[in-house]
Amino acid sequence: MNNLHWFVARHYLGSSGKKGLLSLITWIALGGVTVGVTALVVVIAVMTGMQEDLRGKILESTPHVMVLEYGSSLRMGRWEWALEEVQKVEGVVGAAPFVLSQVVLRQAGEEYVQPASLYGVSLDTTRASPTAMERQIIEGALDLAPPPSGLTPLLLGRGLADRMQVFVGDTLVVLALENLRRDVFGGMTPAMRQFEVTGTFTTGMYQYDTNNAYTTLEAAQDLLDLTVSGNVSGIGVRTVDPELATRVGDAIRERLGVPYYVESWITTNRALFSALKLEKLAMGVILFLIVLVAAFNIVSTLVMVVSDRTREIGILKAMGMTRGGILSVFVLQGAWIGVAGTAMGTGLGVVLCILLDRYELVPIPPDVYFVDHLPVSLRAADLATIVGASVLVAFVATVYPAYQAARLEPVDAIRHD
Repeated sequence: MNNLHWFVARHYLGSSGKKGLLSLITWIALGGVTVGVTALVVVIAVMTGMQEDLRGKILESTPHVMVLEYGSSLRMGRWEWALEEVQKVEGVVGAAPFVLSQVVLRQAGEEYVQPASLYGVSLDTTRASPTAMERQIIEGALDLAPPPSGLTPLLLGRGLADRMQVFVGDTLVVLALENLRRDVFGGMTPAMRQFEVTGTFTTGMYQYDTNNAYTTLEAAQDLLDLTVSGNVSGIGVRTVDPELATRVGDAIRERLGVPYYVESWITTNRALFSALKLEKLAMGVILFLIVLVAAFNIVSTLVMVVSDRTREIGILKAMGMTRGGILSVFVLQGAWIGVAGTAMGTGLGVVLCILLDRYELVPIPPDVYFVDHLPVSLRAADLATIVGASVLVAFVATVYPAYQAARLEPVDAIRHD
């Protein structure tokens, strides 16, 4: 391809004398590619941002790997030995025991009760914490220090505190549903303790903020009558990279053997992230149809150019331009529409993504979508895929009309009316 081919292609992109329709159709095709690429960039960035934001909020309160023990109840003995072995596994950067129990919360003097998940976490500063939540507790950003009243401290999710209308300093009665005792009448009553609310937390995950509560490991063991045995529910583990959780978990399972088993955050949330991934793929395919429609506009544009410029094509071939040269002219014309439209669409899409991310222009209900606004995350790999696919489709769209133009015979083309 030389300058002559590009000069002719650029000339054909414009109007031809009194017929300005071809120039209009060229801009329509260009606009179609631009709109399609813009929509793809924005939607894929939003879907990616949703995945990353949701993952970050889940991992803020969830260990990358949980080490548990088989049994009729969620209890682990000899956890000190298991913890030492876990810390020796490559890829583990933090591990600590935890106690998890389903409880019922009741404000002192009130009849209303609220179910919750109570986490007992270790405050041992010599260990690296397995979650960001526990690190904030240990560092004092979230207060689990014993209150002046002498009651056991309790942290509540903001949504849970608002639902119960409790504030810092209020007293709650916690009933353990996993520690039932037989009373004098032969019935079963849950163990209960008084706790004082020492703080609230917000993770951004509606499900966590309305369901989770935290206390010290020792207080949770006392509530479940685990103080004497020293048992815990399991060991939370943080890995060097969340994506390595499955591999590190397999290594932990092999090292500990039976009766221990592991659950990674990937396995626990597989259904949720699989649904998001499928939704992202479906939206990408649907919006890519806009680019395909724009490709048909490119085909129709080039077909009309061939029909309108048939005589000129015949003259060019009579003057010595080869079939390959004619083919190059129309490939360049279609490729220009594809490349220019893709560049404009990508730029516009990136600008829209920046505006959506910076100014949070689209609020959404957090109790439905786990987030309060559209999160946006632009990945270079996603942009490269969109740009490559768009340019490829535009190039393929030029093949048929370019081939038709190249196979015109000079005499028949010059005699064309």
